[in-house]
Amino acid sequence: MPRELGRFLPGVALTVALLLGAAVPTSRPAAPDTHPDTRPDPVPVSAQATCVTDPATPKRQIRGMWIASVANIDWPSRTGLTPAAQQAEYRGWLDLAQQRRMNAVVVQIRPAADAFWPSTYEPWSQWLTGTQGGNPGYDPLAFMVAEAHARNLEFHAWFNPYRVANHTDLSKLAANHPARRNPGWAVAYGGHLYYNPGIPAVRAFVQEAMMDAVRRYDIDAVHWDDYFYPYPLSGVAFPDQATYAQYGGGFSNIADWRRNNVNLLVQEMRAKIRAAKPWVRFGISPFGIWRNAGTDPLGSRTNGLQSYDAIYADTRRWVRQGWVDYIAPQIYWHIGHSAADYAELVRWWSETVTGTNVHLLVGQATYRAGAAGQDAAWQDPTELTDHLTLNRSHPRVVGDIHFSAKDVRADRIGAVSRVATDHYRRPALAPAGTGGAAPAAPNLTSAVRGTGGVTLTWQRGTTGSTTAYAVYRLPGSGTVDPCDLADARHLLGTVRASGSGGTFTDATAAAGSTYRYLVTALDRRHHESPASNVRVVTGSGGTFSVVVDNATTGGFTAAATWGTSSYLPTRYGANYRFAQPQAISDPAWFSATLPATGSYRVEVWYPSDPGYNSATPFLVATANGTVTATVDQRVGGGQWRVLGTYDLAAGTRQVVGVSRWTSTQGYVIADAVRITRL
Repeated sequence: MPRELGRFLPGVALTVALLLGAAVPTSRPAAPDTHPDTRPDPVPVSAQATCVTDPATPKRQIRGMWIASVANIDWPSRTGLTPAAQQAEYRGWLDLAQQRRMNAVVVQIRPAADAFWPSTYEPWSQWLTGTQGGNPGYDPLAFMVAEAHARNLEFHAWFNPYRVANHTDLSKLAANHPARRNPGWAVAYGGHLYYNPGIPAVRAFVQEAMMDAVRRYDIDAVHWDDYFYPYPLSGVAFPDQATYAQYGGGFSNIADWRRNNVNLLVQEMRAKIRAAKPWVRFGISPFGIWRNAGTDPLGSRTNGLQSYDAIYADTRRWVRQGWVDYIAPQIYWHIGHSAADYAELVRWWSETVTGTNVHLLVGQATYRAGAAGQDAAWQDPTELTDHLTLNRSHPRVVGDIHFSAKDVRADRIGAVSRVATDHYRRPALAPAGTGGAAPAAPNLTSAVRGTGGVTLTWQRGTTGSTTAYAVYRLPGSGTVDPCDLADARHLLGTVRASGSGGTFTDATAAAGSTYRYLVTALDRRHHESPASNVRVVTGSGGTFSVVVDNATTGGFTAAATWGTSSYLPTRYGANYRFAQPQAISDPAWFSATLPATGSYRVEVWYPSDPGYNSATPFLVATANGTVTATVDQRVGGGQWRVLGTYDLAAGTRQVVGVSRWTSTQGYVIADAVRITRL
């Protein structure tokens, strides 16, 4: 269901009825794809094609949350706050985004034909002071952009093109409101006022009103949601028949004309943005269903309200024509929903963007997780995290936006914490856009260990335009493998560029560990430079290493379902443990006492056999959550095999597990592990 629908759209009952109507069609013909896949490389690492990356730590991913201002949903929390109080609240939202390792905020700055900046086109928003046209005493948009960029968070400026007011009385609008000066532009429908999308002068005006913010402020993207023509009310036609008669020449029906009006709005807006600031992206977050396969063979296997027909949004065409830089459909249903299955819609949208340069994000219904009145699926704390796990099977999905900020903060039933643990353990860079070129590599001039951690200092590269820097930390010393930078396992964070160089303090560096540090530069379109030179910081402690065998007293635990064997001579020690794979939580665990928090190399030993499992899941309980690494136990046995390097917490606990939960056949083996501090 669209955002704000319950508050601003009386036709909710109709929408629900349309969504939950008949049975879901079971198939549709495949649509031919004649466009080459020209999407920019999402991981600019020279050896990417041969690198094995961890899907739980993607290097490129948008992680955002909507911050809604209409009706004070998120920010400001109420009207009439002082500038200082408003600013403190907003900083709190950015703090939350950082805590959850997000890298973007989508902030509503034009909720209803009004503005969160001193616009020359429209009055100040009533959601700031309580009075439309009331000056809040500062420039909120300038403040918001600066604060986001100080944390190197992307700022996506969220506009609503046509909504004027949630009432129908023009006299209640500010005296200088364009709808009062041009009363013929406004249409009353369902208790609300809208600009009439069919009037060319209206379309030109709303574009210029939004472009005012694009030209004057350093925003990263223009963002629209799903409000074009209003959602339909049962038995009530949108009153634009006279407008159609005046401007609809060449169209045989009013529906095609309305769609063309919205298409022109989208197409022209993109052209205006490109002409003003080519690096500013244009993204739309539409209703999750374009058309159902029962209506159109190109549609999804769903049975819900169709945005193409209901609100005249031909979202598929916008993508296929390349009129947007990203699409973020609001897929606000659970996995397995009878009328609108999340899994089916992610599949459909992934197919839709294939062959284009359009990035696919998913609008997540975080507001549903654990909320009263939602269906049973949303009372399961794993529902939301399962969405992001499913996304991994569709590489075209490059991120998510959560609605809304207050629900991210509420973290009901721990659903958001679960997402952060399972999917946001490391920072991430935004996906690279088209055009532009990567800047030159920076020069890492120093890396000094102090009481607060390791402080890095670098100089900007000699060529190219640098907007931000990415900082990497690798354990130990020695040569850097390009694959070490292919995902975010070693990404510490990003820093906004300022002046001729930059600085970063790694407060998480363990005193006893040796590290290698590197820095890369990023341009406005997130193209990444080659890595800088390497600086090594040595540790102060001695080497720690421990081997835990399956026979180690107190170091190994497994249920009776795990058998014991000494059949293969390539085992470690006297024997090893084995179990049949099954979709059940029944891991065998290796425990150890680690002397300090820091980076550790984890190695595993097992006897290999052609009949063993090709994808045995090894679980590593890191300081940032449990990580899964799969091992082909058919080969490579009888020796220590490096599982990876991980940040592990000090203390005695279960560190490495061997899980039975795998879909591949053959015994999973638990024999021995070796943990070495770096």
